[in-house]
Amino acid sequence: MNNDNKKSRLLVTRDGVSYVLPFIVVTCCFALWGFANDITNPMVKAFSKIFRMSVTDGTLVQVAFYGGYFCMALPAAMFIRRHSFKSGIVLGLALYALGVLLFIPAKAIGSFAPFLLAYFILTCGLSFLETTANPYILMMGDAETATRRLTLAQSFNPIGSLAGMFVAMNLIQARLNPLDTVERASLDDAQFEALKQSDLSVLVQPYAALGVVLVVLLVAMLFVRIPAVYQAARDTRAPLLPAVKRLWANRAYRNGVVAQFFYVGAQITCWTFIIQYGTRIFMAEGMTEQAAEVLSQRYNIVAMVLFCLMRFVNIYLMKYFKPGRLLAFFAAVALVLLCGVILLGGRTGMCCLVAVSACMSLMFPTIYGIALGGVREDTEVGSAGLIMAILGGSLLPAVQAVIIDSDVQVLPSVNLSFVVPALCFVVVMLYGSRYSRYKV
Repeated sequence: MNNDNKKSRLLVTRDGVSYVLPFIVVTCCFALWGFANDITNPMVKAFSKIFRMSVTDGTLVQVAFYGGYFCMALPAAMFIRRHSFKSGIVLGLALYALGVLLFIPAKAIGSFAPFLLAYFILTCGLSFLETTANPYILMMGDAETATRRLTLAQSFNPIGSLAGMFVAMNLIQARLNPLDTVERASLDDAQFEALKQSDLSVLVQPYAALGVVLVVLLVAMLFVRIPAVYQAARDTRAPLLPAVKRLWANRAYRNGVVAQFFYVGAQITCWTFIIQYGTRIFMAEGMTEQAAEVLSQRYNIVAMVLFCLMRFVNIYLMKYFKPGRLLAFFAAVALVLLCGVILLGGRTGMCCLVAVSACMSLMFPTIYGIALGGVREDTEVGSAGLIMAILGGSLLPAVQAVIIDSDVQVLPSVNLSFVVPALCFVVVMLYGSRYSRYKV
């Protein structure tokens, strides 16, 4: 088969029906949840400072954020089975918009809990979007190109992530009051309350603007025609429980859910705590806390640029290497780099941490593609299980934060905390090795 035919198959034409326009529309959703993910990661540090909390308390942001993914994934799959992919996208955008707009009353209340509720509702929407968009992309064309097609769509996720990082760095972190954590602790109650309200106003403005954008997109989506795939099969599909039993009996799927849990945990810990890691390094060089945080976020942006570029490189590599082998190889490289983060420290360790993102770029779609290979009859339910595995991004950062807040003598606690993602990559490496012969 010539290259032109391969290209057309990757760009999704099935049974004489072109899915190019729906592919473009749905791919926009990947950028939207990338934005949400990476404007949120620096907020662990920001909320810890604004509310004078420990790092461990600050990670409740991640618990609420990724907890929404876990709680809503299965209901989203059931909703899609009953209705349609378009309905799932529309409801996802509606919940996403509601969550970000709830930041406005949360700021007026002035406590941490309403922000956690807003994050939870926001990610219930993201759970709908991911549960809908990922399997829809896989089903838009031939099975042989499914993982490459999903990797292509996922390549737009870090573009949204870069936008989220840019907004976090320039419109939030750089505009927060420069008083550091120690100086804030010395303020009396009235001074602290005034400072907190000022900082919350800075934090809320980008979220309010995002809410307006999402409402506009939601209205536009109502007028976009999203073709159904396998609609006839969906109407006659077996009930939910038999589907769950079939998936549980599939080892590649079952192990894929475990691998995805640990991969997402590794990704979020690396991207969340790069701020803490860099802040410690740069403050040791004489910078103020705010300047160190902003510089750390710039390193985080470099990491995301590498992540984005490697997505396209991996699309090319998958033409010649099986996805499982690439997954095992990059997980092993990430493990070595994290040893450098833990043991070397300084700017060298920071560069190793940035380089880990290049290794992570193919992991989510590759695990997703391997796990869902051969389960097309139960794709929506299988997708829900893999999205529920995003819970790893909620639980594992809290484990790492406990290590950061601890008093460790042998190594700086921030350095030692990266043992958590290192162990996660061991699990991912084993999964890739076990299913290195899979073609999808």
